[in-house]
Amino acid sequence: MSDLESVAALMESTCSKIEQLQQAFAELERQSAVSMNLKWKQLEDHFRGLEQSLKKKFDELKEQEKEFQETVAKSEKMLEQQEATVVAKELTSLERLQEKRDAALAMIFSKSKLALPVPAINPMDKALDNLGVKWPKLASEESMCLQVDSAAVKPRSELVSLCEKMNVKGLHKFISDNRKNLATIREEIPSALKKAPHPYGLVLDSLEDFYAGDNLVLDGKKDGDLLGVRRTCLMLMESLGQLQTDNITRFSSEGHMLTTDIKERAKKTAYEWKSKLDSLDIDASNGNCLEAHAFLQLLATFGISAEYNEDDLCKLLPYVSRRRQTPELCRLLGLSQKMPGVIGVLVETGKPIDAINLAYAFELTEQFEPVQLLKAYLRDVKKVSHAKNAKMSSGAQNEMNERELSALKAVIKCIEEHKLEEHYPVDPLQKRVLQLEKAKADKRRAVEAAKPQSKRPRANGSAFAPRATSFGDKSFYPATPERHPSYPYERQFVYGAEAHHPPMMSSAPYTIQPAPAPYYGNGYPVQYQVPYIH
Repeated sequence: MSDLESVAALMESTCSKIEQLQQAFAELERQSAVSMNLKWKQLEDHFRGLEQSLKKKFDELKEQEKEFQETVAKSEKMLEQQEATVVAKELTSLERLQEKRDAALAMIFSKSKLALPVPAINPMDKALDNLGVKWPKLASEESMCLQVDSAAVKPRSELVSLCEKMNVKGLHKFISDNRKNLATIREEIPSALKKAPHPYGLVLDSLEDFYAGDNLVLDGKKDGDLLGVRRTCLMLMESLGQLQTDNITRFSSEGHMLTTDIKERAKKTAYEWKSKLDSLDIDASNGNCLEAHAFLQLLATFGISAEYNEDDLCKLLPYVSRRRQTPELCRLLGLSQKMPGVIGVLVETGKPIDAINLAYAFELTEQFEPVQLLKAYLRDVKKVSHAKNAKMSSGAQNEMNERELSALKAVIKCIEEHKLEEHYPVDPLQKRVLQLEKAKADKRRAVEAAKPQSKRPRANGSAFAPRATSFGDKSFYPATPERHPSYPYERQFVYGAEAHHPPMMSSAPYTIQPAPAPYYGNGYPVQYQVPYIH
């Protein structure tokens, strides 16, 4: 029996106790020889008052207990809901983490054209066991390697032979001769490099001619062959780096390891390249500098980025901001934490498109809002264009309009790539693009129409000749019987409206004017040909 029930039983027995007390008091009065001043009515009122007070307090305690139980029930229910919410968030986070892991594996496999199913593996097995969630088990690493070897792209025998023989010049020549199949060659090179006795040494030797020819400009524009050599060097370094980051297809033999000797040679090469980069013009490179990209890739591939200050490396990133490999290159160099500063520099230097692409790559769109950056960029372009149009020549105005047109197209492409149409509609921008293109076409036609028509002398020495057309002897009209015999010399005659010959296509009949005009010897006036507008 609980405490409340025992107290309630005692409260119910109060009446019987008072009756027993009344009987005892009456017996006392009968047997007492002395009269008592205290009457039973007074005693009864006293006990009845105590009884009411106790009942009131008892009811209050019952109400408090009921309220306490309700509060406890609500708290338990709230705790259950919060626990369910926490579990749901944990599961969502784990699923998101798993998706990112699967995407990373898929990207690695796709580089080697691997047709492998990506297993769903939970990186937090202990947490999921506590939540009662069961995930599939990971296949053994040995079986995974076997599947990779069978599914990897098989390189052509000539490429494998060049890598096995460590033939650097032959490798450069083979890639140059197969430029038309460069996409396929790029996929085969990682597998071919695995066949080389010393892959790091082979790639490092291939970099010797990167700056061949001191009389050439830095970007190699004066020599297309040199530019091809530099692109080949960059592709070889990227392929070697791809094998490093792939935990499944990485090198396994001792000859494939990155030795101290190779690192020292790479440091020497990097020092020479760095001195060449000091003369780079960041505005001229336009965020697509091949030389800066190659230098940063050299540091990442051979693991020597620690030899340089991170701030100095970040200063080179605007040189390569437009290249698609830049985000991954920054991660390999350990510069992810420096990206907010790099993106800020791009915004300040008028490269918001590159800044937005990097902001999406490093999930910094909250700090650098894409739509606001794009709108500010277009405002600045229009402001400069309108401010200078009144003070510019015609050629300079065309250049400013062309700059605005390029900026609009770049902004539209950025909006479509990152799916920002909901926040920044492209219809007004496309209308402005059409307006600028129409104005550009109108100016071009006006310039062509204003050019003087060239006149060719006739074969018989006359100053005027009939216009030559591309129709040859063909005619749009059926042939009519010849009324007049042909003359030994062809001349251009003009007939009035009463002439029997049909008028020329798309031309009105001419009438002879009474004004004085030069005449041929046969009495017919000279007829000038109306110029054509092409």
